[in-house]
Amino acid sequence: METLGKVATAIIVAVILSWGWKLLNWVWLKPKKLEKWLRNEGYKGNSYKFLMGDMIELATIVKEGKSKPTPVTHDITSYALPFDHHIVSKYGEKSFIWLGPNPRMYIRDPELIKEILLRPNEFQKPHPEPFRDSIIRGLLVTEGHKWTKHRKIINPAFNLQNLKIMFSAISLSCTDMIHKWELLTAGSGPTEVDVWPYIDNLAGDVISRTAFGSSYEEGQKIFRIQKEQINLIFQMLFILHLPGRRFIPTQANKKFKENVKELRHVLMGIINKRKKAIDMGEGKHDDLLGILLASNKKEIEEHGVGMSMEDVIEECKLFYIAGSETTSNLIVWMMVCLSLHQEWQIRAREEIAQAF
Repeated sequence: METLGKVATAIIVAVILSWGWKLLNWVWLKPKKLEKWLRNEGYKGNSYKFLMGDMIELATIVKEGKSKPTPVTHDITSYALPFDHHIVSKYGEKSFIWLGPNPRMYIRDPELIKEILLRPNEFQKPHPEPFRDSIIRGLLVTEGHKWTKHRKIINPAFNLQNLKIMFSAISLSCTDMIHKWELLTAGSGPTEVDVWPYIDNLAGDVISRTAFGSSYEEGQKIFRIQKEQINLIFQMLFILHLPGRRFIPTQANKKFKENVKELRHVLMGIINKRKKAIDMGEGKHDDLLGILLASNKKEIEEHGVGMSMEDVIEECKLFYIAGSETTSNLIVWMMVCLSLHQEWQIRAREEIAQAF
């Protein structure tokens, strides 16, 4: 009995030492070894800080950047990517940052970028990546055979002819927004209108109509949740790379997890309803979700394997992340440029008159 106790104690001690060594290697030894290698290769950056890396500085600079007004200039790097701009300005083009215990190098040489992209099996996407994985997955993070299959299934949704079919939905969203502006400026005197909230909603409105068609209202709900998730992630930058981060009882963490469940529930309801309609041959399915599900069904029938429910959910989330703020920011900046260069407005109107 005494021997068994000693053996059990020895096993427990060995397990603790093993886990302790792995933890020490993860949070300190490996980062310091990588830092030494990077500096030997001519890269510069902040010294590694235990567990957190550059996350505190990153969160502080991003928060400060969001609080400052953006001047009217095409040189927007210091405002759009304040921390990256700070590091490159401080250390030069061959620089690196620390996201927790993991370093990230800035690659700015076009030839080197080309070589990396041509060797996807050697230079794979980082896994896990807390910031990215908390918001989005889907085609953006898949690799190899799975990426090829998903790309094949998704491609028909972005075929030019299918996108042309969605033009009426896009036009309807734009017309609704302009009508609201006309009501706001209907008075006799000059009126100042903050167009950003309307254009921000326009992007979500267009995606909701083109991605989910008849499930437009649920689509709008998805847009609101996804937008809130991005804001919550920025609130959690300080703890994003901490082990067990999702168990830390902050208000932002709690709300984030509630939104994940609600988002999945809404998307599953839309997808199951649409799958049932496709299986029964009911209605038209010319929106992004309908085309995606029809393509996936064909892939399963022909090859036995397609996208799972989880895969479809992630691709639907990707529709929003990839197309919302990018589109709304571009439209606002286009309007700023047209306001600054009014001769461009004349040329734009002439082109529109010729085309329509």
